[in-house]
Amino acid sequence: MPKHTLSVLVEDKPGVLARIAGLFSRRGFNIDSLAVGPTEHSDISRMTVVVDVDELPLEQVTKQLNKLVEVLKVVELDPHASVQRQVVLIKVRADPASRSAILETVELFRAKVIDVAHDSLTIECTGKSEKVQALLHQLEPYGVRELVQSGMVGVGRGPRSITDRSLRTA
Repeated sequence: MPKHTLSVLVEDKPGVLARIAGLFSRRGFNIDSLAVGPTEHSDISRMTVVVDVDELPLEQVTKQLNKLVEVLKVVELDPHASVQRQVVLIKVRADPASRSAILETVELFRAKVIDVAHDSLTIECTGKSEKVQALLHQLEPYGVRELVQSGMVGVGRGPRSITDRSLRTA
């Protein structure tokens, strides 16, 4: 099944996340990635949801999302017409013998070392899923001690914004 990224503008109210996640759950869809945060409007949040689902069921879920009172707008982000990124923090073993090789790998992926300890390094990497997965693959031989990934976030390319058009008011 293909992955689809939905950008969902919602009213910033308690329980909205649970209702939306429940809608996907009731349909039997697994959410691959979920990120929620404020927008340029203080009373609106943006949820970025990545799901593996075929076109027809996705269309049905989108229609059901649009029926929820707190949902203001649902847009599927086209991978070619949007910028999508995630952040990962990786704590990797780094003894004196392997430290320089790890640092070279970090530089190659344009990642950053954000914490240095006696026997480990914590690395921050931002990018597409493929880049993050490739970096993880390269760091695995050194021993990944801990891993934290954000959900995918995305925005359409160009000057238009999904908040440009009038949004439904409460």
